[in-house]
Amino acid sequence: SSGINAEWPLRPGSNRVFAEAERERERRGEESLIAMLSNAYYDVLDDDGDGTVSVDELKTMMKAFDVPQEAAYTFFEKADTDKSGALERPELVHLFRKFWMEPYDPQWDGVYAYKY
Repeated sequence: SSGINAEWPLRPGSNRVFAEAERERERRGEESLIAMLSNAYYDVLDDDGDGTVSVDELKTMMKAFDVPQEAAYTFFEKADTDKSGALERPELVHLFRKFWMEPYDPQWDGVYAYKY
C-alpha cells in the first residue's frame, strides 16, 4: 500500500507528500500548514494593515517575485470569490488549499503563475 488516500485527489510529486502530511495533521487536530503559510503570506501582502488585500498590494508582490503585474488581475479575479473587490484571509487560504490539495488543472496556470 502506498499510504495515499485514494478518496482525496492529489497533485503529483512533492505536492502529494505535502498533501498527505497535511491530511495527517488534520486527523490529529493540528493547525493546517496551508493555513499557517497562507496567513503569513497574507500578512505580508496586506501592506497597509487594513485587514484586506487590494489588487495594488497584490501587484506589488508580483513585482517582488518578478512576475508580470498583470498576473495580479488573474490571481485576484479567481481568489476574490465573494467579488467584494478585496481579498479576505479565508479566500487566500482557500486558494492555497486548492493549489496544494487538488489535482493539477491547467486553467489555473495563470493564477499560480506557472505560465510566467
